Amino acid sequence: MSKTAMVRARVQPELKERAEQIFERLGLNTTQAITLFYRQVELRDGLPFDVAIPTATTKRTFEATDAGRDLIVCESAEEMFKALGI
Repeated sequence: MSKTAMVRARVQPELKERAEQIFERLGLNTTQAITLFYRQVELRDGLPFDVAIPTATTKRTFEATDAGRDLIVCESAEEMFKALGI
């Protein structure tokens, strides 16, 4: 089947560049990546990932980690599991 429909979208140039670098690492061009996304939407009858609005707690956590607050740094998986009590 020939491709005859055109998709146009405006995105931030930096976002476009970062995404296209990832597509390249995956061996895809932008058209192939968009087609893959559309196929997944079609197959799943919806978005191929969860979309959610963060809760107030999640927002506070993101803000704290972005600011470098309340972080626990572990040197290994074993240390992390110990810190978590697992």
